[in-house]
Amino acid sequence: MSTTRHLDVHGLTDPGRVRESNEDHFLVAHLSKAMTVEESSLDLADGQSLASGRVGGLLLVADGVAGRASGGRASELAVEAVRHHVLHTMPWFFRVGVEEDRDRLADALRRALDASTKAVRAAAGRDAGCRGMATTLTMAYVLWPRAWIVHVGDSRCYHVRGPRIEAITRDHTVARSLADEGRMTLEEASRSRLDHVLWNAIGADVDEPEPDIHCLNLRVGDALILCTDGLTRHVPDDAILDVVRSGGGARPITERLVRNALDAGGEDNVTVVTALFPRDDGGSERLSPVDAAPTPSARPLPEAPPPTPRTPPAAPSDGPVAPASSELALR
Repeated sequence: MSTTRHLDVHGLTDPGRVRESNEDHFLVAHLSKAMTVEESSLDLADGQSLASGRVGGLLLVADGVAGRASGGRASELAVEAVRHHVLHTMPWFFRVGVEEDRDRLADALRRALDASTKAVRAAAGRDAGCRGMATTLTMAYVLWPRAWIVHVGDSRCYHVRGPRIEAITRDHTVARSLADEGRMTLEEASRSRLDHVLWNAIGADVDEPEPDIHCLNLRVGDALILCTDGLTRHVPDDAILDVVRSGGGARPITERLVRNALDAGGEDNVTVVTALFPRDDGGSERLSPVDAAPTPSARPLPEAPPPTPRTPPAAPSDGPVAPASSELALR
């Protein structure tokens, strides 16, 4: 496979202007084929490491749920568990040219999410101070020219192409679910107290998470933005698009987005990961193309209807995650 595509990526997190601690975590990693030569009759040094170049990328953001015990610990465990699972347990995918391969990769990423759930619950079982902890998790697994987006919670993944920005993920909040049902407008949902109540999260005392998984077809010049709600509560989508289109590379774009959130109040921890797929004359990493047939720009894997909310009570629960036994648990 020829190496014809670059990936320019940068991540940044900040505690914000109000909160004393930072409960966000993120990860940026490249994926590659590699081997270490132990012994050989060839002209190779013992212990020499050989790699075929960067094949893809793994990008994650996680936001520990405020108001729950050890939210920062939950997000740290979730990100670390996915990293460990991808590196040590998950099959490596370098060719995803048929539907069966794409579905197998989606299943593998779902199991990575399961690993993060088990890690959070195990820690909560060992430490009484961690009981009830929960986190969001949004992940992009990039194998050019595709990206698989795995999502639980209200962090977000945006896809930018030319003059357009699209939220690939949907917020897993009670308010958004009611808006999807037509029971309130999106504007009303953004002002509702239920906009801060999650029906879906990785946590110790909530139901099994129900991840959304999408396959996104990438093009040269595209960008992916993964972020926690510390960005989106202050910086609207069109302003995010303006910053991305201002250019300069992944690092300055990420820094400007975080600074804009802080300048607008910085009421929450803010984390941003920016991935750019520039033309061959720019970027810092090369990605090898996978053998892939054309697909739609973005599609859910598997395709599933949105959750159907039960009739919510008049007021939200005391915590930001709807408990499994509550009418707010949209299961």
